Amino acid sequence: MLPFSAAAENNKHPILAVLKDAFRSSRRVLEIASGTGQHAVHFAANLPPLTWQPSDLPEHLDALEQRIAETDLDNLLSPIELDAGDLPWPVPARDAPDAFDAIFTANSLHIMSWDHVQRFFAGVEEALADGGTLCVYGAFKYDGAFTTPSNEAFDASLRERDPLSGLRDFEAVDALARAAGLMLVADNSLPANNQLVTWRRG
Repeated sequence: MLPFSAAAENNKHPILAVLKDAFRSSRRVLEIASGTGQHAVHFAANLPPLTWQPSDLPEHLDALEQRIAETDLDNLLSPIELDAGDLPWPVPARDAPDAFDAIFTANSLHIMSWDHVQRFFAGVEEALADGGTLCVYGAFKYDGAFTTPSNEAFDASLRERDPLSGLRDFEAVDALARAAGLMLVADNSLPANNQLVTWRRG
């Protein structure tokens, strides 16, 4: 049995609805922390103009590769090993002909340390082509406050498991994005108290 995420299954449809617009001019997408691969399969199947490149840590690659191998999607590539905190990323530079013009990640920033979040945006700065789009899905705090009691409880459970993890302040994340040359395009509220935030490199 392949690993299965109920959350990924539940949120893939509302995320796709946003990505259809956010990635409408994109051609090559790098997904950071692809996890079970459910998102990669669903999005590649429903966004056929895009070439979708999954990635994750070494311990997740075998199952991810197996799920992808069970599809017949020509636009879904074999996953690559990529640790968002390990720079430079093993991908083309942003000025290369085959650079990625879109990057997507889901439910990743709150399981990283803040140092890794900073490194994530440093990686985006080096990998995302001019005019490219970054989409980040997950829960955030705003003005230092949780948006719901359930998100506050979720944050507490994350920090109990790893004190360096936890929901990030949107303003701090947006500051990292701006420092990386990205402009905020949209902050979409999705079900289950999550957001899908879109930035674009000018």
